[in-house]
Amino acid sequence: MEKVVLVTGANSGIGLALCERLLSQDGELRLCLACRNMGRAEAAKSALLTSHPQARVDLLHLDVGSARSVLRAAQEVKSRYPRVDHLYLNAGIMPNPKVDIKAFFKGLFSSNVINMFATAEGLLTQQDHLNSDGLQEVFATNLFGHFLLVRELEPLLGQEGHPSKVVWTSSSNALRSAFSLEDFQHRSGTEPYSSSKYASDLVSLALNRHHNAQGLFSSVICPGLVMTNLTYGILPSFFWSLLMPIMWFIRMFTNTLTLTPYNGAEALNWLFLQKPESLDSRAKYHSLTSGLGNNYTQPRQMDIDDETSEALYGKLLELEKVVRRQITEEAERQ
Repeated sequence: MEKVVLVTGANSGIGLALCERLLSQDGELRLCLACRNMGRAEAAKSALLTSHPQARVDLLHLDVGSARSVLRAAQEVKSRYPRVDHLYLNAGIMPNPKVDIKAFFKGLFSSNVINMFATAEGLLTQQDHLNSDGLQEVFATNLFGHFLLVRELEPLLGQEGHPSKVVWTSSSNALRSAFSLEDFQHRSGTEPYSSSKYASDLVSLALNRHHNAQGLFSSVICPGLVMTNLTYGILPSFFWSLLMPIMWFIRMFTNTLTLTPYNGAEALNWLFLQKPESLDSRAKYHSLTSGLGNNYTQPRQMDIDDETSEALYGKLLELEKVVRRQITEEAERQ
């Protein structure tokens, strides 16, 4: 029986690298690339079919930053497939990143240099804004849109005898200090990316608590420091040209600098091969690359707790009701 795999943000970077690796693992699977930009999605599909001519690759228009787009896409998925075996929640944004240059150079020549590259703690801030649904854009794209997608696809996830995996692409920058239950959209803060990634860790734990019994299992991964379009947007290109030799040297002493999308997709690919019942719901599975270039996956316990996880899950359910009501009322006025 063919496996159905849906990947958001699949047209480039880690998402595309994951798709390539999955097709190399299992040529019988049905792969769905869920992307916002359909032109790039078509190019990604062509690239995959060039290396895997017999692969079954579908495209789905999905902008996870728009609740309307999520609901439309979910209906399309339910009309196409009887179930979804693997749902990779990989799409994400980091708009208008700013780096504290003084803190960066201070950290570059300190004993904290490895942790600085691994987590970017204290370095990155972003400017967020409201989307068309009236939600903070980073929160909507990195967390709420994916949460809504899971909710809509619940009938296809975890059917009897066929457990399903939901996998969130999180980050080592998912810091408790950046998250607040009272401001879970991060309207008043300057670290919306870190907040949204920490929130995804919490939601994953809640999904397991509420849905393991039906066969839905949720996991979280960290791809390490990967050079993608998102990363390159943090600093001017000439900075990266200067830094790359340093980063390759530092990688001899740490395993978190995965650097390439292929390496960053290691944990995502590893989870595809595991039995969901065997996974630790409190662990974040890290893609790691040794100084010699060997890739492997390592679970590390997350800084999360049941009380905060459950409280956020409840707030998201309430927000879902509000957003659905707004969409229904707007449709009735048209």
